[in-house]
This record gives sequence, structure tokens and C-alpha cells, in this order.
Amino acid sequence: MSYLKINGANIYFEEHGNGSDTIVFSHGLLWSGDMFRDQVRVLKDRYRCITYDHRGQGRSEVTRSGYDIESLYEDALALIEALGCAPCHFVGLSMGGFVGLRLAIRRPDMLKSLTLIESSAEPETPETARRYRMLNIVARWIGLRVVAGRVMEIMFGPKFLNDPERAGLRHEWQERLVANHRLGITRAVSGVITRQGLAGQLDQIQTPTLIIVGDQDVATVPAEAREMHASIPNSELVIIPDAGHTSSVEEPQAVSAAMLDFLNRQAG
Repeated sequence: MSYLKINGANIYFEEHGNGSDTIVFSHGLLWSGDMFRDQVRVLKDRYRCITYDHRGQGRSEVTRSGYDIESLYEDALALIEALGCAPCHFVGLSMGGFVGLRLAIRRPDMLKSLTLIESSAEPETPETARRYRMLNIVARWIGLRVVAGRVMEIMFGPKFLNDPERAGLRHEWQERLVANHRLGITRAVSGVITRQGLAGQLDQIQTPTLIIVGDQDVATVPAEAREMHASIPNSELVIIPDAGHTSSVEEPQAVSAAMLDFLNRQAG
């Protein structure tokens, strides 16, 4: 188990592979770097792969503050510098993508490429923010298990949720959800809800960018991915069939194949 002290927090990370280029994976809300385990398995033979857990999630420290997206951007920047990764290929899913967009706009020198999975440049809508705040209140004061069923419907698509052959995998990820630290996760949710949008700055991104979205994603819908694709120069869009908001877990082979093709072309 490896930790770095970053901006006052003990941040957990893992390193796999030893290629000349580094991929840094930044996970989505409620999860951890483990959500990229299938992609790391495919890519580690060619790339140095680093996953890390955002503060308050996974195995990283639950801190009193620092959960807003701007602070998470500073955490990612410090981690890349501390591990000597720059310039790296940065992969961000949902919340991790919010971080990746800020890196590409503000510190393009740190990146070779950017992959955005199930992410958005828009702020949370008032309606969605109200719904998430209510779930957050219940999770904080009653418990995550009470809201787990509703949250699973946001995080995963219908195919995954109804596939009898993946009952065990669904159980695993629901238990991961319930195992979150109440304080850490509710603070992280608040950070996502209150984030600022970046849609007006996307044309500043010159880093080669791959945008991946599941066609069943209800949290960051495919229309938002198409808008980013239209606004980011030199970007590519891949829509994953039968995947929801956690496509790296739901359709791992399709996500890994899209990433491998994109990354190999950057090297080429």
C-alpha cells in the first residue's frame, strides 16, 4: 500500500507497469482507483499506470476540507509532480474528468493526452443538484445502504443492472458504495454539486482528447459529451453501447479498446 502526503491529505495510490509513458487514472464519485482495474490490466504491459483515490474516498484520508473540484485539481497536479509523471496521459471518469479538464486548460504542459469518460463541462443543473442533495442528506444521517438502490440506478445502465450473469459484480460494486465513509463521501458529493462549469473555456484545450460516454448514461448524458467534442479542438468521441455512467466497469473491453487505440495513435 502506497501513500503520498499531498496538500495536507494522505492520498492512496497504486502503480502498475513500467512503460516509458505514464497514464494517471482519476476515478469517479463514490468509487476509487479500482474502477479502472480492467483498463490497467490491458494497458500495464505498455504503460506505467498510476491509479489514486481522491481524498475522503477509497483508501485515502478523510480530511475536514479540500473536497471542491478546485482542490482536487490541486491534488492531482501535486500527485503528478511528486511521482514524476509529467507529461502524462490523464484519464478521468466523471469527477475525475472535471479534474482533467482543469489540467488541460490551465496546465497543458503536464499532459500528453486527456481521456474523459462519462464526464461533462457543464455545472450541475438546479434540479439534479436538489435531488443529489436530498440523497446526500439521507446518506449522511441514516446511511448509504438506504440510498444504495437509487444511486446504483444513477451509476449503472439498465443492461448491467438487469444482467443475471453479472449479479455478483453488481453486488460487489453496491457493497463498495455502501462501504464509503459517510463524512468523506458526503463532502465529496457536495464538491461535485457545487462545481463551476467550464464550457466557455473548452476551445483553449489543445491537448489531444478522447471523449467516451455510455449510451445509457443518465448522470452525464451523451448530449453533454457531444457538446464537449464539438468545442474541444482535436478531440474524438466514442459512444459505448449498453453502458451507463460507469462504463469502465460495465463494458470494460470496449472502453479499454477505445483507450488503447487512441493512446497508440498518440505514440505513433
